[in-house]
Amino acid sequence: MQNDIEDCMRNKVVICGVGMVPFKKPGESMGYDIMGKGAAMSALKDAGLDYNNIEQAFCSYVYGDSCAGQAALYHVGITGIPITNVTNNCASGSTAFAHAAQAIKYGISDCVIALGFEQMSPGAIDMIFPDRLSPVKRHTDAVADLLNLSETERNLPPAVLMFGCQAELLMEQYGVSERTLAKITVKSRIHARHNPYAIYRAPITIEQVLEKPPIYRGLRKFFACPPSSGASAVIVCSEAFAKKHNLPIQVTLKGSGFCSDKAEFFKSDPLDVTFRGLSRDAAKLAYEDAGVEPKDIDVVELHDCFTSNEIITYSALGFCKEDELEKFVLEKQNTYGGQVVIGPSGGLLAKGHPLGATGLAQVTEIVQQLRGQSGKRQVDNARLGLQHNGGLGSAGFVNIFERNN
Repeated sequence: MQNDIEDCMRNKVVICGVGMVPFKKPGESMGYDIMGKGAAMSALKDAGLDYNNIEQAFCSYVYGDSCAGQAALYHVGITGIPITNVTNNCASGSTAFAHAAQAIKYGISDCVIALGFEQMSPGAIDMIFPDRLSPVKRHTDAVADLLNLSETERNLPPAVLMFGCQAELLMEQYGVSERTLAKITVKSRIHARHNPYAIYRAPITIEQVLEKPPIYRGLRKFFACPPSSGASAVIVCSEAFAKKHNLPIQVTLKGSGFCSDKAEFFKSDPLDVTFRGLSRDAAKLAYEDAGVEPKDIDVVELHDCFTSNEIITYSALGFCKEDELEKFVLEKQNTYGGQVVIGPSGGLLAKGHPLGATGLAQVTEIVQQLRGQSGKRQVDNARLGLQHNGGLGSAGFVNIFERNN
């Protein structure tokens, strides 16, 4: 009875506007505030709204000072609305979207913008404040302890340590070959070739991926996404607001799931520390909330920060069993003509990964796919789209969107 009451109290979350700016290599972009302005203006134009219609804003970034969201949005308008800045590592954009969606769902606001941006530097992601405890130390320590890593290995950048081990474990435990990991990069570049917002649109071969020497354990250069700069924005509103302003209700949020780690992740399998457990739990919540199953999903944007993370997420999201991961890739079930199209934008591996913008860029791609606006990368008759995003430390998100016409 309580759940029925809560369901009746929920407003439908309409995605009425999306926008982004082309992602760039570090040093090639405009400032974070100008990129943020561009993404916000693009989303407003897409929605056919004025900034004065926006009642709240949630802004996401990692590499920036406090109140950077205000600095970006004040280029668009200074209207006195509450602007909340959020950071959850690579899932910062999804966190901003979750807050925006909740404000609509529970009637706090009628129209909210989620804006994400990042102005990154070259090189591997590392600590910003090395003089204090790392928020991911529990995670790196767990992986190091479970795998008996040396002191030298324990001092590697967290992402290098964790995903180098993830790739090696994927190969050892599930028989996923290096060539199969390389195929993910090749697939991402093929998908990105028709995406004007992606950084890497030129094709790459398996041989080119594998000719680069290993960086650490199972990790090679082209198994990793590039540091990137960029911005993206999503505007959500209530169904009543959309009708009042004559906005088309094309895409709605059908279900969502978000969570953090469970204590058992740190005691069992290192793969659960590196997103698998988090992704599995968030997906379970989202499928239950949406009332759908993995087989119903047509198109996916997932957190392919590394090729190994893309592959292990296939089973975490329920698209195949863990002993079928290699087969799933080799049979091309992850692309056009297969079971589900994964990463039509090129994903983080090819489009780029500006941390604070990533989750919202994923939502943007899914919304455009469901609207039928993706041109040569359009997934035929896409009705249900899934967005998956994770941030080390950790925060996991899965959102399921539905086409309404």
